[in-house]
Amino acid sequence: MTEESFELKVVDVVEETADAHSVSFEVPAGAEELFAYKPGQFLTLAVPSDRTGVAARCYSLSSSPIGGGPLTITVKRTADGYASNWICDQLREGDSIRVLPPSGIFTPASLSADLLMFAGGSGITPVMSIIRTALAQGTGRIVLFYANRDERSVIFAGELTRLAAEHPDRLLVVHWLETVQGLPSQDQVRAFASAYTSYDAFACGPAPFMRLAVAALKELGFPRERRHQEKFVSLGGNPFGDLHDREVAEHEIEDADRDLDDTGPTADDGTQPQGPVRLEVELDGQDYAFDDWAPGTKLLDHLESKGVRAPYSCREGECSACAIRLLEGEVKMLHNDVLDDEDLADGIRLGCQSVPVTDVVKVTYH
Repeated sequence: MTEESFELKVVDVVEETADAHSVSFEVPAGAEELFAYKPGQFLTLAVPSDRTGVAARCYSLSSSPIGGGPLTITVKRTADGYASNWICDQLREGDSIRVLPPSGIFTPASLSADLLMFAGGSGITPVMSIIRTALAQGTGRIVLFYANRDERSVIFAGELTRLAAEHPDRLLVVHWLETVQGLPSQDQVRAFASAYTSYDAFACGPAPFMRLAVAALKELGFPRERRHQEKFVSLGGNPFGDLHDREVAEHEIEDADRDLDDTGPTADDGTQPQGPVRLEVELDGQDYAFDDWAPGTKLLDHLESKGVRAPYSCREGECSACAIRLLEGEVKMLHNDVLDDEDLADGIRLGCQSVPVTDVVKVTYH
């Protein structure tokens, strides 16, 4: 089973920098509920390709769900990124493109929490969505550490200046320019973050930047539940189900090369239950219970067979849109390219790849 895609009309294209464009879409009538989103989530686009038919790509939303503005992604051109170059060169107002509904878990649990944000390059995209939304609806303080190559590459420079001026008691923006200060080190990031150890931290950007930011946060004792990072790996499957296997899908943020060194293994193998398994699920404030989860059936597939609209994107274990947290029991993941050892130790699993190991499994969607 594949998620339904929609043709979305482009209603605006804004050149944020020489290499980054924001693209706004009109949501079709009747699909408003499906395209309701949380700040920090992403859209999956079916970018047309002469060689493969379609290249599925995921791009973070930079817009805010508050205020009634259009659904907007921000895409930075990469030297060898086919899809990002096609979007920046070809996609114009009045065009249409196939899109899957929003997904992703890089979003704060509370918009009123104090937030410490680390963004590198176009990793500002989901961070901008969170900042816009938290300032509009939350009450907490926001501190942004934003690293770029030079002044010309700073996406949303003008808006960040304006928002900081309008909310001087709530938003602090610190720019780090490689041409001026060099690349930030782990020690420098740790020193910066040391004043905000009670905040909820979010990091998004190139893999080396995220690694040093997360390492600095760990050194400062930030607990796992207050450390969030957007992870990027290549997606081997195609979520647009009417098309046979195509070019790999990838979540393009800044660099074409997204492989992380700390991707984790699957869960430990276990003995498969001999009969149906009891499954209890918490999702969006609702509780579900089923006594007929068949061994060998993936959790996502079972929920869909029961009419439960559980979140997912790639269905291949290569993104975290379907992440769950184990409350009781154990599952085995058939494939996992995104969760690391710390995620697994924290009970996080991928619903699209999880089959039961114990006779009772209780989970909550992350």
